[in-house]
Order: sequence, then structure tokens, then C-alpha cells
Amino acid sequence: MPYAGFVKTKEGPLKTYERIINELQKEGFEVTFSKHHWAGDMPFGLVIAETNRGPVAVRWSLGRDFEMRVEKMDEDAFEDFVEETLDYIGGD
Repeated sequence: MPYAGFVKTKEGPLKTYERIINELQKEGFEVTFSKHHWAGDMPFGLVIAETNRGPVAVRWSLGRDFEMRVEKMDEDAFEDFVEETLDYIGGD
């Protein structure tokens, strides 16, 4: 079953990406592949990871302190979540 996550962070894209992957690993997700999408002029991005527990997509945005929540999501909702976020980042 796929997972969707939401992060608030005050760090930049690289540090946020690293922190998300580390937090997933702390929660028992073994990350086998990951990629990061963001646009330099937008204060958010999307990290997509393949894990031992299924695919994970984490949308991050600027905020105060680092906060992360991850929840299970059905396949269709997951695909919509990823597609809508990537469309927005890409300006489509």
C-alpha cells in the first residue's frame, strides 16, 4: 500500500530531502530508490521513494520547525497526489 507524507521545514531543498529520507528510515522504511522534485522559485517540493513497505511520496513546504506525518493511501489517491504535485511544480 502506498504512503503519502507532508512536511513543514525551514531548511532548503537538499537538507529537507536528506531529513525526509532519514526520518523515513527511522520509521522502518528501507529506502531502495528516491528522487526529489522542486522548482527554485517555489517554496515546496516532492520526494518520491521506493521502500520495503511500498511507494512513498512526501510533499514538503516551508514552515517553522521540521514536522512530518506519513499516512497510508489507496493507489488512486496516491497517483493523484503525485500527479497533481508534479503538475504544479512543473507549471502545467
